[in-house]
Amino acid sequence: MTTTAPSDTAPSFPMEREGRCPFDPPPSARRIQHDEPITRVSISNGTTPWLVTRYDDARKVLADSRVSSDPSKSGYPAQAGGAEGQGSPVSFILMDDPDHARLRRMVTAPFAVKRIEALRPRVQKVVDDLIDGLLSGPQPVDLVEAFALPVPSLVICELLGVPYADHDHFQENSSAIVRRTSTMDDRRAALGALSTYLTQLLEKKIEAPEEDLLSDLGARVVDGELTLDEASQMGVLLLIAGHETTANMIALGTLALLEHPGELATLQEAPEPSHVASAVEELLRYLTILHAGRRRVATADIEIGDVTIHEGDGVIVAADLGNRDEAVFEDPDRLDLTRNPRAHIAFGFGVHQCLGQPLARMELQVVYGTLFRRIPTLRRAVELDEIPFKTDGTVYGVYELPVAW
Repeated sequence: MTTTAPSDTAPSFPMEREGRCPFDPPPSARRIQHDEPITRVSISNGTTPWLVTRYDDARKVLADSRVSSDPSKSGYPAQAGGAEGQGSPVSFILMDDPDHARLRRMVTAPFAVKRIEALRPRVQKVVDDLIDGLLSGPQPVDLVEAFALPVPSLVICELLGVPYADHDHFQENSSAIVRRTSTMDDRRAALGALSTYLTQLLEKKIEAPEEDLLSDLGARVVDGELTLDEASQMGVLLLIAGHETTANMIALGTLALLEHPGELATLQEAPEPSHVASAVEELLRYLTILHAGRRRVATADIEIGDVTIHEGDGVIVAADLGNRDEAVFEDPDRLDLTRNPRAHIAFGFGVHQCLGQPLARMELQVVYGTLFRRIPTLRRAVELDEIPFKTDGTVYGVYELPVAW
């Protein structure tokens, strides 16, 4: 049984991607996955947690109640300068059961598949209106600013009851929270600004409730089920998760399709809802934009494969590598919109898997099913190596995507 100790020679994580293959995990990470799929890595806070790279091992870790999401626990592999464990938790995402389950249940209903499907016509209108604006405006245009960011921002604002006029405020602060180069003070300030904003908005919703999720949380505050601070932190989590990841996925997925014209043609030639839905799942598998890993700490000794992970050891689950595991996905480095990748772990696995995945799926289905139908000649307006990729954040994507048609 392997009990590898920390080493001064542990490879640094996250590894650097290769510029000529920007959609693939770093080559050095793939070598680790092949040669030593569970190994120690060095992270920015100076510790050497375990990196888990295989699909089956990833699922085992994420489903094991003996690994914790709580960043206040000793050994948690927090990023240097991160807000984890610094008194600014992002609600239940960084909690364990039973507190995690108690808080998560309070916002589960609005994200149920049936409720989300009822939003599809409104999301379709948002997408169509933004495309109308693209078609009537100048070329080239930055698809990130003009389309990828506004789509999820408009949707999550409507769902939560946040005035869209304030979207610049939460985009700026949420970006600071997920940017890897942000200092601890940067993240604390951004979390504080969002928390203050949501607290003030919740107080207004308590006084004058409306038909939205923040009003529902406000009612739970009035009933004593939540404190105002808990409700505010839940609002922060939903606001960030509701637009930051989806916006990056819209832009990066669009670029991936433009770089794979054969697969794009498959999508355009078979635009039925079931085909579009399957294409979304393959793009989620292929890109897996959370490239800083899902971070945990062991609360007891556990065995994963032939490795013993001891109590107090940090663990990072590399879902992007797990979704490229050849033992599960045939020819995993190929984008193949005809495959059935539904078992992917882009949204995580176990009790902490992404609450908002039905919303993200539906938004992406509307986006990819509409954008290339209405603008079939969409193309990059600059060379691939001129596009600035987000290598400095926990969520992968592009800062800009100039396009024309």
